[in-house]
Amino acid sequence: MAPLRDRLARFVHGAAPFAGAALIAVLLIAPVVAALVALHSGGAAASDPAPVAVLAVVLASTCGLGLVLVRRNRALRREVARLEARVEDLADARWARVDAEERARSIVELPGDLVVRRDGDRRVTAVNDAVCALLRAERIDVLGRAVELPVLEQGPVTVLADGTRTHDQKIATASGPRWIAWREAVVRDGDGLAIHSVGRDVTDRVTAERALAEARDAADAANRAKTRFLATVSHEIRTPLNGILGMTDLLLDTPLSPAQATYARAVRTSGQALLVLIEDILDFAKIESGRIEIVPRPFDLAAVIEEVVELLAPRAHAKDVEIGAFVDPALSARVTGDAARVRQVLLNLVGNAVKFTECGSVVVAVEPAAPAPGEEADGVVLTVRDTGIGIAPTAQARIFGEFEQAEGGAARRFGGTGLGLAITRRLVERMGGTVTVSSAPGEGSCFRAALPLAAAPAPAVAPPPALTGTRVVIVAADPPALAPLGRQLAAWGADVRMRSPAAAPAALADGGVDALLVDRSVGETAATALAGLPAGTADGRPARRILLLRPGERAALAGLAAAGFSDYLVKPVRAASLAGRFGQPADALAATLPSAAVPPVVPQSSASPRAVLVAEDNPINALLVRALVERLGHAVTLTPDGAAAVAAWAAARDAGRPFDVVLMDLHMPGLDGVAAAARIRALEADSGARVPIVALTADASPAEPERFGAAGLDAVLVKPLDRDRLAALLADLGDGRRAA
Repeated sequence: MAPLRDRLARFVHGAAPFAGAALIAVLLIAPVVAALVALHSGGAAASDPAPVAVLAVVLASTCGLGLVLVRRNRALRREVARLEARVEDLADARWARVDAEERARSIVELPGDLVVRRDGDRRVTAVNDAVCALLRAERIDVLGRAVELPVLEQGPVTVLADGTRTHDQKIATASGPRWIAWREAVVRDGDGLAIHSVGRDVTDRVTAERALAEARDAADAANRAKTRFLATVSHEIRTPLNGILGMTDLLLDTPLSPAQATYARAVRTSGQALLVLIEDILDFAKIESGRIEIVPRPFDLAAVIEEVVELLAPRAHAKDVEIGAFVDPALSARVTGDAARVRQVLLNLVGNAVKFTECGSVVVAVEPAAPAPGEEADGVVLTVRDTGIGIAPTAQARIFGEFEQAEGGAARRFGGTGLGLAITRRLVERMGGTVTVSSAPGEGSCFRAALPLAAAPAPAVAPPPALTGTRVVIVAADPPALAPLGRQLAAWGADVRMRSPAAAPAALADGGVDALLVDRSVGETAATALAGLPAGTADGRPARRILLLRPGERAALAGLAAAGFSDYLVKPVRAASLAGRFGQPADALAATLPSAAVPPVVPQSSASPRAVLVAEDNPINALLVRALVERLGHAVTLTPDGAAAVAAWAAARDAGRPFDVVLMDLHMPGLDGVAAAARIRALEADSGARVPIVALTADASPAEPERFGAAGLDAVLVKPLDRDRLAALLADLGDGRRAA
């Protein structure tokens, strides 16, 4: 039904012009036809041609006029159609423009941003509703006027690379002050230029930023106060602790009964434990406050590893725990990093391993880091493995936290602050590395610290011994404890076999053994028996028969030399010492073996006595420094403060007997040590002579090293005073060498 209706409508619409023309023709022709009919019916007039001619003319005129009207009607209809189409197009364009304007207005108005456009005279030429709402004015009252917003505070103006200006303003509004962030740009407006400004309300952001800044300042102030508090407490604790430890050392140098010596050593041990506690807390505070800086420089990694192991070896050996280190020869001899921080990480990890290991061994290994796919290795992995008490899985996640320990509770056997691993984690992360642990209760622990220590240029060194084809047997009561030694020899090409005392004879009986290394832990009788066993060589015994012993076991060398050992090595064994033993002919070794016990090393005093001026206000510390310096063979003059020290120095110089060294306490009443040192340097300017000045301080980390250097201090000694460090410093400075 609908298609039929549509076809009829189209037909009617198409036929309408023709129907109109037909109607016009009918209206024009009808009078003519009527006239002709009347003429024909008249009879008498039929014979007269004139009327007929007139009718013909009229008929022709009427037809011509009808044709003109038809054409005109068609033209008018076409024009009407065109105008209707044009009107429709204009209506569509109007609606499109209205829609675009609405979209543009929504874009400008919806975010709530302020939009203002001003001409060259600062008159407002365009403005959005947000500005009108802010000014509480109608748009008509704002346009064409130089209206300015009430500015309470103006921020700095920044000009971007494209010429856009940005700045913040604090604007007074009816609802209170608001911060507006403006962006202004010069745009073309008609024939001239205008300034187009867009402002966004950033009051919440500015308020939050200022609150954060205030919180940060408060936190910084709290950190500074905490640092000052810790430094003050550290100084006040270390000052009497210096007297306790120093006087205890002096007491142990005097004749004491066994009971008295035991009590004195207990006092020294307790004082050293308290010193470790103070240093851990200070280290953690410095790391937490961001005062720890990583200073990368080239250093010898193997030397640092071996120094740490040697430093902690006496503590391990005192518990009958073996300790050793292996540095992979594939590593560069020198790497770039902060040697002091690497040493501190190792001291914490190895120290923890020794503390929690009651029997067995502590092994340190340093190897190249495994490279990522398609990349070269750039870093090292420090592994510290022990046979201690182990760590439960539930505790492994928290032991790197502050004041956390694997063994908690009131019944714990091991002391400590619980800060060592927290400090280690912070230091490793500051160096760009990671630290992990794997452990199980009763099975020991393994800590791994991966550090990005890049290889550094190294000087040429002697190549390691070529041990390819050399068969080595290492005998120990606990063979895994000497695993680093075996790995080192195997890295040089040796065929290494680790054996217990019971299995050693069978290994030697197989023949072809070139070197036998026996740990004295097997016992003197077993070691002597092993040294005499045949090994299938030309002379019946291995060419190299080396005894491994601890530093305190040197007295056993004389007796074991007679048993047939050709040389010895002191544990923990350095790689250089091991290479030296295997790098020279075997028949040249026996001459180096001592025939008597090696006497203990006694610190020697300086070759020549010094005149030392000491400025110390604490009577106990003054007595301690005086005793230490006099025992080193030097003459001491004591003064109670900085002013007296300056006066004593000037008097000695005027008398022609100047002091060789000045030991200056930093914290003294009246004139402190820094000011006294600066005054001495000012007085020296006239004479040209310069006396070395050493600062004495209980502050473990002086906060103003630049100030110390500017005052003319040559070195700093931290209390409690170390006797060997003091002796070396006095010898160096007395000889005119400036300490680092």
